[in-house]
Amino acid sequence: MRLQIDGEKKEIKSHGSYGFPVLISHERLSYFDTGEFPWHWHPEIELTLVEEGEIAYQVNDSLYHLKAGEGLFCNTNVLHSGHREQTEDCSYLSVTFHPRLLYGYRSSVMQDKYMDHILKSASLASIHFVPEEAWHGRVLEQIGRIRLLDQEHPVSEELQIQIALFQIWQEIFEHVEVNETGYGENARDTERIRRIMEYIQKHYGEKITLEDLSGQIHLCRSESCRLFRRYMNVSMFDYLLDYRVERSLELLQKPGLDITQVAGRVGFASPGYFSRIFKRKMGCTPLEYRRSRR
Repeated sequence: MRLQIDGEKKEIKSHGSYGFPVLISHERLSYFDTGEFPWHWHPEIELTLVEEGEIAYQVNDSLYHLKAGEGLFCNTNVLHSGHREQTEDCSYLSVTFHPRLLYGYRSSVMQDKYMDHILKSASLASIHFVPEEAWHGRVLEQIGRIRLLDQEHPVSEELQIQIALFQIWQEIFEHVEVNETGYGENARDTERIRRIMEYIQKHYGEKITLEDLSGQIHLCRSESCRLFRRYMNVSMFDYLLDYRVERSLELLQKPGLDITQVAGRVGFASPGYFSRIFKRKMGCTPLEYRRSRR
């Protein structure tokens, strides 16, 4: 499985319907070909509840190590990704919903008084929920309730899901302080990261240098590298290699291309180097991966 994302890393799949913009999905990291879901963003809020195993979940420059029974609030329009802790798989519930489900219509009291300052806060990209914290426990209980509603499908399912989301939002509103210090700087840095990722996505099949990437955000190479590593916990070069491997997976499932052709199409200068990087990330060679998919 691969996420559907556009050139700006925005996820383009539908999260529910216009009439009820909620998507409840039961996921496992092993569902993804790479054992992780890549960096992306969307205008919906995402709530995650870890059911089994552990996940390293990153939101902007914050990295969380979530265990079974813990959860995460991921705000609108923030970059996020997740991968395995060591080699252990992880199953988790994802509840993604558009905030208009709660505020109704633009400039409503719900939006202006209770939601906008949180939704637009650059200092509140995410919240890590742990059962030991009383109000966190109440949020986790409501996410668990949504999971049961999705399984049992009572007559009033949508109504009860919306009530649970309102109760979660009430807890967040009453317990979280929004600090807008450094708002402009955070927003600017996030946009810089997006521009670098967008450039990689458009040009990954070509020769790309660190100078090319740093030129996208008009910073020197060393400063660009420091910024990218601080946000992404990986160097720009390693991110480029990982993205090239990810793009090769679909090509490897096409019988008309040999390994050398696949390597060239995703930007590797030689099939030998491609195979080494591929095995480092995927745990098998490109040929072994191709055989397993056949």
